Parts: sequence; structure tokens; C-alpha cells
Amino acid sequence: MIICAGNNETFSFATPMGVGLIETAMNLTRLCLFDKPEFLLFVGTAGSYGEKKIFDIVESKTAANIELAFLSNDAYTPLDNVVTTNTTNKKDIVVNSSNYISTNETLTKNFLKLGVGIENMEFFSVLRIAQEFNIPAGGVFCITNYTNKQAHEDFLKNQSRARELLEEHVKKRIAELTAK
Repeated sequence: MIICAGNNETFSFATPMGVGLIETAMNLTRLCLFDKPEFLLFVGTAGSYGEKKIFDIVESKTAANIELAFLSNDAYTPLDNVVTTNTTNKKDIVVNSSNYISTNETLTKNFLKLGVGIENMEFFSVLRIAQEFNIPAGGVFCITNYTNKQAHEDFLKNQSRARELLEEHVKKRIAELTAK
């Protein structure tokens, strides 16, 4: 099953689950309880912490939930804040999820030191629910912005093209998989 966030980030081939960690967790849990999918593929846009460029396509099976306050030693969590469905030795780009969009370019560079490369609001919830229901899962993302003061404006400017690129990429990958 292919899923996406929703609102203005939808795809003809994907089922919307909601925006942010909470909506996604609630709606995906409900879906899994009543009609458990065999696999989950999340498709969406993401912000780059600096290494990935605008319109890069990123595939990942690893997500984190690290808040900015953690980077400045102003917070900690007793919870496991990294989840993966990666069963290979292939290194993943870690996708950070929060209900907030990062805009402090100086602070977010610290994510790169932790091995975290991009951010998407929903992906941690997707992988955590998939893990709970023992469902193979992954994500495909297109970079729309950097995590800086212009993040929102760049996201709005680039979102339409990013959706087109994601649609092309996913359809190509599906064709590759069905040809095997």
C-alpha cells in the first residue's frame, strides 16, 4: 500500500494518512487494525539539512524523532527515538520527523553530525506503526527546501515539481519491481 500525508500533498496512487506525527499515527493505526496492508510505502516531500539538493529523490527505511532542543542539550528523551525497517547492511539516510519545520540553518547542520540528513513530518509515525504491526515499510522523498528561514516559501515554490518527480520515480520503481 502506498500512502502520503494529505492536504496539499497527495498523489493519485496514494492514500492520505494525515499531516504530522499524530494524525498519521491515528489514521495509520486505524487502517492497520481493520485492513492490515502487506507493505507500506510512504511518499512525500522533505527538507534538507544541507547535503541533499533541491529535487533530489531519497529512499529510506530509517526515521528519527529528534527535537531541536536536543541539539543544544536543552532536552532529552527516555523513549527510543530512532526506528528502522532496514534489514540489509545498506546505510540509510535517516529522516527526522517532528510536528515543526526547522528554520534554523546553523542549528540543523548538527543533525548531519548525527547521521540525520532530511526531515519529513510524518515518516517516524509511519515506521513506528509499521514496526508495531510487523509490516515491511519504507519511504520515498523529494527535497523541496533547505532548513532555513526561507523553508516555507521554498517548499511552496517547489512542491508542485517535487510531486511530479515523486510520481515519475514511484511509477518507474513499480515498473522495475513488476518486471522482475
